[in-house]
Amino acid sequence: GRAVQDVELSLQVGDTVHILEMYEGKSQTTTFLYEATVEDRGQHETVIPSELPLVQELTSTLREWAVIWHKLYVDNRMTQFRHLQQMTYCLIEWRSQILSGTLPKDELAELKKKVTAKIDYGNRILGLDLVVRDDNGNILDPDETSTIALFKSHEMASKRIDERIQEEKSLQQNLDLRGQPVFNTTHTYSLYVNFKNFVCNIGEDAELFMSLYDPDQSKLFSENYLVRWGSNGMPKEIEKLNNLQVIFTDLSSLDLIRPKISLVCQIVRVGHMELKDGKKHTSGLRRPFGVAVMDITDIIHGKVDDEEKQHFIPFQQIAMETYIRQRQLIMSPLMTSHVIGENEPLTSVFNKVIAAKEVNHKGQGLWVSLKLLPGDLAQVQKDFSHLVDRSTAVARKMGFPEIILPGDVRNDIYITLIQGEFDKGKKKTPKNVEVTMSVHDEDGNLLEKAIHPGAGYEGISEYKSVVYYQVKQPCWYETVKVSIAIEEVSRCHLRFTFRHRSSQESRDKSERAFGVAFVKLMNADGTTLQDGKHNLVIYKGDNKKMEDAKFYLTLPGTKVEEEKDGPPGKNLHHLANFTPTKDSTKDSFQIGTLICSTKLTQNVDLLGLLNWRSNSQHIAHNLKKLMDVEGGEIVKFLQDTLDALFNIMMEMSDNETYDFLVFDALVFIISLIGDIKFQHFNPVLETYIYKHFSTTLAYVKLTRVLNYYVQNADDSSKTELLFAALKALKYLFRFIVQSRVLYLRFYGKDEDGDEFNNAIRKLFFSFNVLMDRPLEEAVKIKGAALKYLPSIINDVKLVFDPVELSILFSKFIQSIPDNQLVRQKLNCMTKVVDSDLFKQSECRDALLPLLIDQLSGQLDDNSNKPDHEACSQLLSNILEVLDRKDVVSMAFLSAPARTSLYRVNETGWSQKFFHIGYCFVACMTAILRQMDDFHYNHYISTFKTRQDIIDFLMETFIMFKDLIGKNVYANDWMVMNMMQSRVFLRAVNQFTTVLNRFFLDQASFELQLWNNYFHLAVAFLTHESLQLENFSQAKRNKIVKKYGDMRKEIGFKIRDMWYNLGPHKIKFIPSMVGPILEVTLIPEPELRKAAIPIFFDMMQCEFNFSGNRNFHMLENELITKLDQEVEGGRGDEQYKTLLEKLLLEHCRKHKYLSSSGEVFALLVSSLLENLLDYRTIMHDESKENRMSCTVNVLNFYKEKKREDIYIRYLYKLRDLHRDCENFTEAAYTLLLHAELLKWSDKPCAPHLLQRDSYYVYSQQELKEKLYQEIISFFNKGKMWEKAIQLSKELADMYENKVFDYEGLSNLLKKRATFYENIMKAMRPQPEYFAVGYYGMGFPSFLRNKIFIYRGKEYERREDFNLKLLTQFPNAEKMTSTTPPGEEIKSSPKQYVQCFIVKPVMNLPPNYKDKPVPEQILNYYRANEVQQFTYSRPFRKGEKDPENEFATMWIERMTYTTAYTFPGILKWFEAKQITTEEISPLKNAIETMELTNEKISNSVQQHAWDRALPVHPLSMLLNGIVDPAVMGGYTNYEKAFFTEKYIQEHPEDQDQIELLKHLIALQMPLLAEGIRIHGEKLTEQLKPLHDRLTTCFKELKKKVEKLYGVITLPSSLTERKQSRSGSVVLPYIMSSTLRRLSVTSVTSSVVSTSSTSSDSTSSRPGSDGSILEPLLERRLSTASKAEELPVKEDADNRINKFKRKDWSISKSQVIVEKEPEADTSEKAQRPKSLQLGDSRLTLLQASSLQQSTPLSPPPITPKTPRTQSKSCCTVNFSPPGCVLPFQVAPPLPSRREVKPPPPPPKARKSSVISSEQGLQ
Repeated sequence: GRAVQDVELSLQVGDTVHILEMYEGKSQTTTFLYEATVEDRGQHETVIPSELPLVQELTSTLREWAVIWHKLYVDNRMTQFRHLQQMTYCLIEWRSQILSGTLPKDELAELKKKVTAKIDYGNRILGLDLVVRDDNGNILDPDETSTIALFKSHEMASKRIDERIQEEKSLQQNLDLRGQPVFNTTHTYSLYVNFKNFVCNIGEDAELFMSLYDPDQSKLFSENYLVRWGSNGMPKEIEKLNNLQVIFTDLSSLDLIRPKISLVCQIVRVGHMELKDGKKHTSGLRRPFGVAVMDITDIIHGKVDDEEKQHFIPFQQIAMETYIRQRQLIMSPLMTSHVIGENEPLTSVFNKVIAAKEVNHKGQGLWVSLKLLPGDLAQVQKDFSHLVDRSTAVARKMGFPEIILPGDVRNDIYITLIQGEFDKGKKKTPKNVEVTMSVHDEDGNLLEKAIHPGAGYEGISEYKSVVYYQVKQPCWYETVKVSIAIEEVSRCHLRFTFRHRSSQESRDKSERAFGVAFVKLMNADGTTLQDGKHNLVIYKGDNKKMEDAKFYLTLPGTKVEEEKDGPPGKNLHHLANFTPTKDSTKDSFQIGTLICSTKLTQNVDLLGLLNWRSNSQHIAHNLKKLMDVEGGEIVKFLQDTLDALFNIMMEMSDNETYDFLVFDALVFIISLIGDIKFQHFNPVLETYIYKHFSTTLAYVKLTRVLNYYVQNADDSSKTELLFAALKALKYLFRFIVQSRVLYLRFYGKDEDGDEFNNAIRKLFFSFNVLMDRPLEEAVKIKGAALKYLPSIINDVKLVFDPVELSILFSKFIQSIPDNQLVRQKLNCMTKVVDSDLFKQSECRDALLPLLIDQLSGQLDDNSNKPDHEACSQLLSNILEVLDRKDVVSMAFLSAPARTSLYRVNETGWSQKFFHIGYCFVACMTAILRQMDDFHYNHYISTFKTRQDIIDFLMETFIMFKDLIGKNVYANDWMVMNMMQSRVFLRAVNQFTTVLNRFFLDQASFELQLWNNYFHLAVAFLTHESLQLENFSQAKRNKIVKKYGDMRKEIGFKIRDMWYNLGPHKIKFIPSMVGPILEVTLIPEPELRKAAIPIFFDMMQCEFNFSGNRNFHMLENELITKLDQEVEGGRGDEQYKTLLEKLLLEHCRKHKYLSSSGEVFALLVSSLLENLLDYRTIMHDESKENRMSCTVNVLNFYKEKKREDIYIRYLYKLRDLHRDCENFTEAAYTLLLHAELLKWSDKPCAPHLLQRDSYYVYSQQELKEKLYQEIISFFNKGKMWEKAIQLSKELADMYENKVFDYEGLSNLLKKRATFYENIMKAMRPQPEYFAVGYYGMGFPSFLRNKIFIYRGKEYERREDFNLKLLTQFPNAEKMTSTTPPGEEIKSSPKQYVQCFIVKPVMNLPPNYKDKPVPEQILNYYRANEVQQFTYSRPFRKGEKDPENEFATMWIERMTYTTAYTFPGILKWFEAKQITTEEISPLKNAIETMELTNEKISNSVQQHAWDRALPVHPLSMLLNGIVDPAVMGGYTNYEKAFFTEKYIQEHPEDQDQIELLKHLIALQMPLLAEGIRIHGEKLTEQLKPLHDRLTTCFKELKKKVEKLYGVITLPSSLTERKQSRSGSVVLPYIMSSTLRRLSVTSVTSSVVSTSSTSSDSTSSRPGSDGSILEPLLERRLSTASKAEELPVKEDADNRINKFKRKDWSISKSQVIVEKEPEADTSEKAQRPKSLQLGDSRLTLLQASSLQQSTPLSPPPITPKTPRTQSKSCCTVNFSPPGCVLPFQVAPPLPSRREVKPPPPPPKARKSSVISSEQGLQ
């Protein structure tokens, strides 16, 4: 658990605790519960449990995995999560098994292997580091292991894991062990067949023979598997039901690549001759019935592998020939071509069935499942014990497997009955012949159970063939196996008896055998019967005599023998009664034999050699013939053959020819065993050499012959023999050495003096002569000598002086001319190094100079074809030996050696041979690791000139940097990478002393060298393998404990070296700013503190030396580099703080730099802040945030005049906009780039070029290109006004500067479409939202700021809100729209406030007071705006229960943004916020103005466009005149038109008058509206219209009585022809048809909706009025509410409408009085209301949008009226409408506002939740 208090410890399960006991003040250690050792006692002691290292590794692995496991769960990566869970559970289980201590040793070792394999596999999959182990699975300690060994272990481990991953993959693909690696290493396979069922309508017993068949060769190549099937459709032996399985073994890889393989089954019926035969007919006959064939090529080739799948093999019947003939006569046209007769040979039947596309099987056939298994029988029984067990039948291949194992004893004789031809004799029809086969010895005794018809059954004594009905030449093709003991073979023969079988039982009994044939199994010369076909002689005669073996064995058995022995009569006179009769000569019988025996040979020559003593005159012949004997035969008799050879050599020693023949034979046998087929006999050969071989003087002869061959290598007759001898050299020398060892054992040393040694020396001398000959000759021999000679070292060393042997080898290598056989020579040396010689120091001293010399020569720049791979191999092997503890390597590191090795590394790497490169790097690391300070100093002192040192250091620095940058080793090779880093670090530090010593002072300073040093050091320091903070805690601890943090070491070194530079520093500014910045960005506090002051040092340096007393170079470079680095992911908040703090501290102490330095420090700090924000947000889902940050960074670079970076960020912003389809904003962004360019022919500075263009433009070309793109963006964003503006600028340029009229015409065509679009295309206006971000939880660029957002087309507030909250999922949505207090602003949380604001139109002067079409004005209502208003109601003074309106004020806030909309963003910060209060009276006036303007607009639109739907107009009028909603004016009357109010507010007199006039003005407008409504009336609307008319009469009467009459000019109502169909509406006050500002509703207020309608019926709904209804409202898609600036809305109105009087003529209304106080925006507001001829200019009113509701005056609850909920109809409450609830005064209400504060408790019942109403 976690420690909470001081006295508690944080422990994890499995931690080891070290407990100390105190008594009498002394401390004593006791370790409880668990054995452990304590290391480094004292401050940092480590307690290590003394359990198996593997258990510790398991524990730490599990902990490491657990962290990742948790993360996978959090990231919802379920597949990996489950996979890891599985592996973890495995490890936990195994760990407990190991800890239990109950496993026996071998099982523990096995389990260890499994554990380490699983850990390594898991680490790779999880991207953790590779663990390197020794052979026992223990982790290697890099300090105890040589670099090369470490490198090789890494390679091996990587490879092992890759293979494991491949296996896992193939397992997942359901390939079981069909993983390729398994199959590649297997040479023997087995096919498993499970016989499931046989469905066939026979009605008699059957025998099924299954075997493998090669259709291309028409040959069966496996034994049969026999299934006996009963007539009841079940196996004969019922216990075999569901257990009929066979394994066909010994298949070789050659069998697997046969193009086609079939599984064939012959079905033999056992019963009557014909199926229909009855009781009296002969039974028990074996009759052909049919075949079933399945192509199993895909299974054998491994394309199909599913042991569960059951395959159906269709059955093809074989018909009797008579049956076929009858059918042909009766129904020849119906004959199917597929009928197969029984007279056809079996093989052709198979081939026909295979060729046939389909078999008419009628559902009859076999069901089997199959699977190919790798391995021989023993292997398969082990690996697939679930399939193959002891009871599985085994059918072997007819022939040997690819690899013959030494212990494999086999003695199988396969006999195939092929065919026969039998005379019919006296019968009319051919005979039904049955052949009976049996095995007898020479005395005629029958051998019991010697014949095996098929696997799965015991042997039988007699085998009866199938009977073919009336077939003259039966072709049986039946194969059986004869199994008899080896010793019996020579005595046995096979006997075949022939008999005619009759279908009638009575006749059949009387039939006797009519002939006999036989064949002996062993020939007279002792060889076994040859494989192949044999035609046997058929003897006829007396049955008794026929069965007497003594008689017939004297006769020739085969036709071949018969011909040899001459005519039979001569020597058969004593058997006269048993001769082939004349007519019998036609009878013939053919069998085939195949012998698979490990003990019998069919080879005469081999037999002759083994029995050489008995026929010594043939020895030479037999020795020569041995070369032709098939390998399998020799291998069977290996020991006997070798004994014979050596005996011949020793006993016939007087004849030299035998020496050569025996030598060649011996070479042949050794080569044979080198063959993969017999590789398993290697141990047999070795056992022979060391256990059985006993010829002590063999070495004399063998060396003599070998030497002779080598000397005569140019004799072409000997070349092949010599080549074979060289290949067999290793075993030849084992014979030689073993015989020498035996000799010494018997006779001691001195018998033959130096003869043996001389023989060896002579042999080497011969080789040297051979190697020195010109290359063309005997190149093959030379190569072989190099390849095989080193293999004798370890043996020869036992009987020859090792040092002399080393010298002999050196001379041998030197005898090869340079540039010949380079690779072979290097490989040869590598083998020498790997031998035992090189491990002995005195031998090494003899060999090393040669090796180094050869290597230097190879790696010299002048060597024309260096073989780098072989060099790297040789070098690494040398180094590995030299790295051992017992080896002293001083001699090796002599100067010339090291020079060559440095060259190794230079060339090795520059060649870019990548893998070899790895190896060279490992070699270099090994060398550097072994050098101590003395070596380094000595090495530097060997350089002759200063230039040499410079070159050497340059090359070394560049190479090191190259290696560090290349990531030579895989990332997970942590140990190797750390080792390399540690070695490099030490080397670099050694070289820095050289730098300081030779290249620092004024005279000898080497700029490039120092530069390279700094860059190398920085590359090293920033290398990913050293960035500890990126690693898991476990890995970090491991690295720090073993290697420390190497970054600090080199970082401090960089700092010291920088300060050493002194006056040279200025040469490194600004080039070193970037590298030093990289150093300071490493998140290691000490390092940062050490390196950041270097910046200050640079400032001082540039300030002092640059001449203009500033540090601009540093500043510019730092800004550029910071931008790159931070974007690349470096830097953090702490860095910003530290950098600012340290720079400020240093600058403030400095006399001159204090002010400019401080400015610089703050500048860098603010840049960092922007960049960090930018980076944090870049990975953010939200593109909006990314845009904000990009703009902040943009602005920073703009101020710093860094156009290059500024433009780069511009394009980032453009891309963001383009991705979000903010085309308008993208255009404004590009415009910023265009503004940097002039219309001139000057070429662009490179940084001005757009980043996605490739050509160099003049500024003009580029600007034009940008304009084209911007115009297209504006067009997509429907900002045609802006597009027109730019196209005018372009057109001017085309017309007057470049005279590109074609371009101009295209441009003008485009512009024309823009104009057309403005008038005709639908362009919904965007909504504007104010969003406040409060709380410290937000990033700094949002924190406690308010932004105005421009919504997208049709974007509603709900959607916008949702988007906001998705972006800040943790933020809380504020329910009120009042500005929040301090506690919210300073809270650590995030609060978001969002409401709709109303843009204030900013009309260009040229449109003022002119009849501008509505479509043109519409653009300015929502574009080119910078001010936005929002109104909120509040109460002042005492609440009047009768009329709340009198005390309800409006607070109007105006937000001014930093930039106008639209711009480069969809939102800008509100820079200025002003608030103003509007009195209830002013509010009433505004409301009336708006209502009037609304009616006026609607009336005008209907007047202009008769096609407009009438529905909105109906709603508008109904809402105002229906008496049910009367009361609006009454509220005003109660509130303002009272004596009391006028007395209290005498200053409001004018405004009250104005309000009255406005009420009066409404009447003529309504009248006109009702008139138009009458004209457009439909039948359904008639009742409504009638009601409207009556209501209006009453209303008008009342109003005219109280407030007078106003008449409208007639011209307004006349239909006037407009130009080109556009609806020309004069600009009526500031904001005709413009959205009304919407109010939020406070708790006690319930709003009503007021007059509103859309100008088109497509958007019927409307926003709530000032009194927002609580009932749900569906808003029109386009309706959006925006606000007006307070200033206009308040003061202006009053000023404008303080009027003396209204004089109203019948034609027009003239307002005479000028406003008393003019405001700054006077120009935008008309001062008078003229209702003239063709223009209606209504009084200035607050803006009104087509689809926005108007706010009525206060309402008193009188008549209840509810608002309809349908989204189409909204009942508008005119002035004087009543709602059933207590009603608030008018508020500019807005759609989707944040919910208002909850209503007071007491009134809960009467108010529907206001939230619901607003939403």
